[in-house]
Amino acid sequence: MQYRTLGRTGVQVSSLALGAMNFGAIGNTTQDEATALVDAALEAGVNLIDTADMYSGGESEEMVGKAITGRRDDIVLATKATMPMGEERNHKGGSRRWLVTALDDSLRRLGVDHVDLYQMHRWDPETSDEETLSALTDLQRAGKIRYFGSSTFPAYRIVQAQWAARDLRLGRYVTEQPSYSILQRGIEADVLPVTAEYGLGVLVWSPLASGWLSGAVRKDRDVTTHRSTFMPDRFDLTQSVNRTRLDAVERLAAVADEAGLTMIQLALGFVTAHPGVTSALIGPRTPEHLQSQLAAADTVLPADVLDAIDEIVAPGVDLAAHEKFDAPPALLDASLRRRH
Repeated sequence: MQYRTLGRTGVQVSSLALGAMNFGAIGNTTQDEATALVDAALEAGVNLIDTADMYSGGESEEMVGKAITGRRDDIVLATKATMPMGEERNHKGGSRRWLVTALDDSLRRLGVDHVDLYQMHRWDPETSDEETLSALTDLQRAGKIRYFGSSTFPAYRIVQAQWAARDLRLGRYVTEQPSYSILQRGIEADVLPVTAEYGLGVLVWSPLASGWLSGAVRKDRDVTTHRSTFMPDRFDLTQSVNRTRLDAVERLAAVADEAGLTMIQLALGFVTAHPGVTSALIGPRTPEHLQSQLAAADTVLPADVLDAIDEIVAPGVDLAAHEKFDAPPALLDASLRRRH
């Protein structure tokens, strides 16, 4: 396992981190199964575990909390907030009112008195940077969080938040958690240059592109991945975007075979090769998934393999940009780009 410094914090984290989204109902994972995954990951040298309040309605946090009992201080523990937690209109977002409550709820479910990294799961366009950063700064000073970060923020919002923290003399985001994979390289054009400029640690999610790069999705083979059962549109080959992805996967599989690598090693080796990336979040659902992903922990892709990947998916290109969740609101709502 490789270790890297998380931005400018001085904290050392493993290059592969354990994402706990599949713990609980989403992944149909029991407590014993989740604990076994945590045990195996820690044994392999993983020291960062990432979850979120909304994963299976809080069940993931509860499972993580039970799994790390007795070894809390050996783990860099991260969770997230801002996504809706129920139907109540104020149980979401980046307001002080909600973040104070959401963090207390997360700490209770995790069974800890603080988290190491508290992340804003998405940018909340209805809440000012001052409101959110002020609340996070107070929670940090209260000792309930050690650091705070953002997740899936557009590049310009990362910049704005850094400026707001400076101008208002508040704590700043020290990490960003974007989507990044061989098939989704858009952050290379904007987010990664910005995070490098401001010294942010980068924890990338979906490095296997929702299973497209796991080796399980191939031409003339039925798609039977867990993700395809509740995200069928992402694997519907009647859609041109998915046919384009499949063509890319077939070409990437040939590159992996020639290099003597699995698709997972190729995919994880690619994202962790970028100097702007600190860790890749893996989200195993079974021990077999975990072992196949941990096998990539020390994978270093040679230049010719990286060049071959660039030929298949060009730097800075997203093959499915609509799945990134970081588009500025005006790209999604026509009324915001038309003068009234």
